[in-house]
Order: sequence, then C-alpha cells, then structure tokens
Amino acid sequence: MRHFALACLLVILIYQQGNFHIHVKAGDSFIRTRGTHFFLNGNPYYANGFNAYWLMYIASDPSQRYKVSSAFHEAASHGLSVARTWAFSDGGYRPLQYSPGSYNEQMFKGLDFVIAEARKYGIKLILSLANNYESFGGKKQYVNWAKNEGLYLSSDDDFFRHPVVKNYFKNHIKTVLNRYNSFTGIHYKDDPTIMAWELMNEPRCTSDPSGRTIQAWIMEMAQFVKSIDRNHLLEAGLEGFYGHSTPQRKTLNPGLEIGTDFIANNRIPAIDFATLHSYPDQWLSSSNNQYQLSFLNNWLNAHIQDSQYILRKPILITEFGKSWKDPGFSTYERDEMFSTVYYKIYSSAKRGGAAAGGLFWQLLTEGMDNFRDGYEIILGENSSTANVIAQQSHKLYQIRKIFERMRNVQRWKRARAARRRQWQHGNRGRRIGN
Repeated sequence: MRHFALACLLVILIYQQGNFHIHVKAGDSFIRTRGTHFFLNGNPYYANGFNAYWLMYIASDPSQRYKVSSAFHEAASHGLSVARTWAFSDGGYRPLQYSPGSYNEQMFKGLDFVIAEARKYGIKLILSLANNYESFGGKKQYVNWAKNEGLYLSSDDDFFRHPVVKNYFKNHIKTVLNRYNSFTGIHYKDDPTIMAWELMNEPRCTSDPSGRTIQAWIMEMAQFVKSIDRNHLLEAGLEGFYGHSTPQRKTLNPGLEIGTDFIANNRIPAIDFATLHSYPDQWLSSSNNQYQLSFLNNWLNAHIQDSQYILRKPILITEFGKSWKDPGFSTYERDEMFSTVYYKIYSSAKRGGAAAGGLFWQLLTEGMDNFRDGYEIILGENSSTANVIAQQSHKLYQIRKIFERMRNVQRWKRARAARRRQWQHGNRGRRIGN
C-alpha cells in the first residue's frame, strides 16, 4: 500500500506539472527528456551512477580490458546504471587525437570496447568531449596546436573564442559522433548505450567573468552537436556556479568567479539537462565537516529547486565525493556525504521533482593503484560506502518499477475498455440485424 500511494502521488505530481507524456518515444532504448524528467522506453528514468574517466585509456591496451569488464560487473551488481567517462585524449602520451583531425585507431578501439562492454552490462554512458584542464590535453592543447600553425593566441581561453580552435573542436565532435564501433557495428550517434554527450568537463573561462564567452560557445557547440545527432541528450559539463543572470544566487557560490552561469547556460534550448558538481572538501578546505555538509545541503537544494521551477529540465549531480586525503578523514564522514547527496536526489525523485540521479567520483577496480586520487571507491574494499551506494540504487529502482506497474495498469484498463466497446458495438450490430 505504501508503494501504491507513492506511485499515485508521483503520477499526480507529474501530471500536474504537465511533464508526463505517455507517448514519449518508446521502445528504442534512447533516454529522452520531457519537462523535468528523463524517460526510457516511455517510463520515467532515475539513475545511480559513477565516474570512471580512465575507461578508454585502460581499454586501449587489450591485455588490460578485463579491468573495464570487472568495473562494469561490480557496478552493475550494486545497481549502478550510468557511467561518465572521457571521449577525449588530446596530444601527449597515448592520445586519441594526436594532432587536429588525426586519430590513434588503437585508442579509438579502446572506446569502442568500453561502449560495447557497457551495453553488455546494461550501463548507459555519458561521454565527455573535451577537458578544461591540462590532463589528457584539454583546451591548452587545442590552443597550442593553433599556435604551432603560427596563430597568435594569448590565453588558453581562446579555445572558446578563436574560430580556428573552435573548428578543431567541431572536427573532434564530428569524428566521435560519426565513429563506427568496431565491436558493435553501430555508429556512436545511433547507439542507445550512450545516454548523453557532454561538451566539456567543467568548462571555465576566467578571462571573461561576465559569462558571455562561455554562453556563446555553449550555444554554438550545442547547435553543432544537434546538427549531427538528434538521438542523444546533450549537457554542457557545468559545475553549477551561479552567474550574472541570478545575482541573488551568487552568494551560494564557494567564492569562485569562473565565467559560467548555471541558469543562463542551461537555458540554452539545445542543452537537455542540467549538471552539478559538488566538492565542499576542496572548495571549503579550511572549514570543518559540519560546515561543509551545511554548504552541500544549500547547494543541492538551490540547484534542484532552480532546475524544477526555472529551467524546467532534469538535473544530474554528475560529480561528488570526499577524499581520504582530507585532514581528519573518516569513512563515516564520506558515507554521511554520500547519504546527504543521495537523500536529496531520492526526496526530489519521489515527489516527481527534477533530481534524477547522482554519479560519484570515482570508481576503480582492483589493481589500479596508479589511479587512486583520494576519491576512489573500490566496491570490494569500501564495504560501508558500497552499502550506501547499493541502497540508493535500490530506492531509485523501486521508483522506476512503480511507474512501470502503473503504466501496465493503465494499459490493462485501456485494453479492457476497448474490448468492452468492441463487445457493445458487436451486440448493437446483432440487434440491428435481427
């Protein structure tokens, strides 16, 4: 009865918001959005997930691919259904793109394998197309490529401004989206294993704190992605910092001016859902755990509320975590942080709200010590945190199943009504014939 009451409440709330649409394109396994909700095959979709930026890199070495399989297996066994990872590696050591428009086939086959393996384990992917930071090349590498061609560029932020650099990036977008997967035989742009594209991991343009540069860049690149691929969702990769469009909200920011604007950037029509990152232990490193949790509560509340009532789009918390390298770290504090994020998501989801899932940073599997960054979760090692993760997966799964049952009841009622009408029509015909 408790689940039935919850289902009725959810259906009423979604209907009232005008977001529920029983005819959302069903049966093709692509995740869609309508209003503040994700849909998969016509049912509202909620996701518990993880980050694993290293997947393509590891899979580019066939002898190491078992680690990708192991991570997906462990994730699926804990109910995790979405992974966010890099679809870029620009210049440097073992690149995907070693110069503009020139690609390393071995690395691309690694990404092919990741997508094929995710499909096998029922895991959807969010693929990020570029990095704000220097690791794996990032915007700095794109700008350096242009400098090597004799262009005078004064800032790494010219990645967002200069037409030559923007064309380099557009070529990368086109190459990735049109890639033919050597394992599945499906072009990336046609593969429902991919949930969404991400324009950039944490775009920042500190040289223009007004936000105009990033706003124009997101608009241009989002339109370009959609001109190639209208099957998939698209998000910008934002951390969630408020900008000039909502000056009253800027007081919530942890003292950073980086040229992004959560509201204005996500209002762009081609951006399908909002994203949020949360690292109180980094942003407020000199404060205690309780202060960081208080910030986290306010940070999540504001963005979920704004996604619901201003953006009217779903929101995913696409990065969060707590490092064991923090002074005074305890597993209890990390579990408390995870529980706080998960509670905000679940309490929104069960009310029919905009929060649709969270992806912790980051999942590793055994034998990956070189990738430990303090935030890593190895499900077999971190039992208490793994339990918190699995419980959240179960809660979100229950919401999804309730909706599916409600839809089946609706279908049965419609079928029964149709049979009754057919029977009545048949009886009427026989009476007239007599």
